[in-house]
Amino acid sequence: MSPQPPRLREPILNLPAAISVCLAVLIGIHAIRMFLSDETDFTLIIDWAVIPARWVVAFGGVQVDEIMRSLREGVPEDTVTPMMALAQYVLASQEGRPWTVLTYAFLHGSWAHVLINSVWLAAFGTPIVRRCGAGRFLILSAISAVCGAVFYAFMNPFQVLPMIGASGAVSGLMAAASWFMFAPASWHWEGRLTQPHERPRETLGHMVRNRQVLIFLGIWFAANYVFAFVQPLGLMDASIAWEAHIGGFLAGLVIFPVLDPLPARPSRISA
Repeated sequence: MSPQPPRLREPILNLPAAISVCLAVLIGIHAIRMFLSDETDFTLIIDWAVIPARWVVAFGGVQVDEIMRSLREGVPEDTVTPMMALAQYVLASQEGRPWTVLTYAFLHGSWAHVLINSVWLAAFGTPIVRRCGAGRFLILSAISAVCGAVFYAFMNPFQVLPMIGASGAVSGLMAAASWFMFAPASWHWEGRLTQPHERPRETLGHMVRNRQVLIFLGIWFAANYVFAFVQPLGLMDASIAWEAHIGGFLAGLVIFPVLDPLPARPSRISA
């Protein structure tokens, strides 16, 4: 009898190269920050994070005194002094630092923060890369991150606390994946059922009638509400920038049909 051929070992995580590189960058940056002094790390965050008040002063014609007055009126007494000091430090140069609209996505507040975003990036970024390629995946991620930052700044124009994290980009990937992840399976020309990333993109009409899509969207919006306003059991060590999530999600939902290389599912079947 002929010996059986050796069994090939499948990798535990079969991630596209683009996803692996992104995860290595996000985790690597956070790991490097562990070796920085507190002062250096603080400066890094201030220089590369989104701070809406900095934008409205540099580009919106708002005066620094107006930001200070808003802080005195809207911040609790026990935090007004440190907030005023932070505002004076951040707004001293009155520089806009427009690059922060994208660089904030590479920074995270804790290991839990970066690991959670990494898990969701792997889960929803992988089918996007396999469907669209690395280039379009990066374009989609960047646009979602930028729109998340812009929407956050629009909703919080006088905010002086830095906003960081890849959640806006990840939310855009989630929205993009919802166009095809829940589409009905069909037979591939190779004689097998299609993988989710191989299926035709749903139309808006199909999506609003697809129960799985509606459940997914409902859970996503509910989770954002819970973690933004309820913050159960103290699981998060900082407030959630739900505005960045919404901005990134809407961007991914709108831009994906433009980037998608596959055609949409026909709205009706011709006789």
